[in-house]
Amino acid sequence: MDRDTALERLRHAPWLEAARPFFACLDGAEGRTRAVGGIVRDTLVGIANRQSDIDMASELLPDQVAQRARAAGMNVHPTGVDHGTITLVHNGRIAEVTTLRRDVETFGRKAKVSFGTDWIEDARRRDFTMNALYCGPDGEVFDPLDGLDDCLAGRVRFIGDPDARIAEDRLRVYRYFRFVVSHGNQQFDPIAIAACRRAAGGNGALSAERVGHEMLRLLSHERCASALGEMNAIGVLPSEIVSSPGLAGLARLETFPVRVDAEMRIALMGVSGAAIGSLKAGWRLSNAVMGRIGRLVAAAELARGDKLAELAYRYREEREAGLAVAAAITDASESWLAARLDAIKAINPDTFPLSGSDLVAVGHEPGPALGAELRRLESLWIDSGFSLDRKSLLALVRSA
Repeated sequence: MDRDTALERLRHAPWLEAARPFFACLDGAEGRTRAVGGIVRDTLVGIANRQSDIDMASELLPDQVAQRARAAGMNVHPTGVDHGTITLVHNGRIAEVTTLRRDVETFGRKAKVSFGTDWIEDARRRDFTMNALYCGPDGEVFDPLDGLDDCLAGRVRFIGDPDARIAEDRLRVYRYFRFVVSHGNQQFDPIAIAACRRAAGGNGALSAERVGHEMLRLLSHERCASALGEMNAIGVLPSEIVSSPGLAGLARLETFPVRVDAEMRIALMGVSGAAIGSLKAGWRLSNAVMGRIGRLVAAAELARGDKLAELAYRYREEREAGLAVAAAITDASESWLAARLDAIKAINPDTFPLSGSDLVAVGHEPGPALGAELRRLESLWIDSGFSLDRKSLLALVRSA
């Protein structure tokens, strides 16, 4: 990526205008407060989101930040004051301002910190060189650890000793792979990979919720199959959720012209035989996420059996995704998938025309037997291509 183009883009970033009041009340023009992290990094590489929050670092102590912001008419929230973080809101825009600090002792996400005015010390406590880039209100980059070249080249490198960075927070193993996917074009740094491999055995102590959050973010990217393969090779992924057919299917899935999301990838692993049920606890996945994964697995199984009518009827919302998962896991051709995607668009079944009360009306007693008979009739209706009408179905009801 061209360096001059990237720097020019940062100087003219639209979010700088929104950040101007924050810089103004916190001595940004004097270099005492700078924007940092994602919004700087993503602007440089051209993937900035105008609505993303603004992270800022400041030489001012938390009390000073709060006092000045209130005087400027901003809403002030002491969201993490023990660690130096004050959240400011102005005209609907949010800035999270953290006083320059050094982590004296770390406990995962928690740390015992010491405030200061040393920008290099503040940069060194961060995880990757591309995340230690700052800029002032004029959009001029401040790069104390030479992270700009890494950022523009898509090199995800730990700051300093990778083992030490990971020891401070083992979640950085998962963050490393997420950043390799999102900002590194799945290029792996051998030194970082070696450190992640050494740390893999101790990741069990991490919060399941934090791991699940990182994994869902990683799995939501357009392409991540190579990263998942590397994570599996060095023992970062739970062995029960991956298999060779599953990894091959994940790579195949990314070649299809369909949008792939995290639930689809987990469902594919399930269809390949992995024990994805363990992820509900292992990654603390919500009932909603697990529910959609379950529907995708069922949809894919119907697609594998070429039961398009039943797939369209039972899993309308998941039918296209189910077909893509089925095509990936069976190594079907792109033309096989395209033909079925076209075919299923033409299948739009109405509501099943019978209910339990219809069977009661013809002599069935409420209970399991009635339910079984209703399901049999529903299957006949699906197999007919939804051509059997209510009268025809009532004629097929078996005697109670």
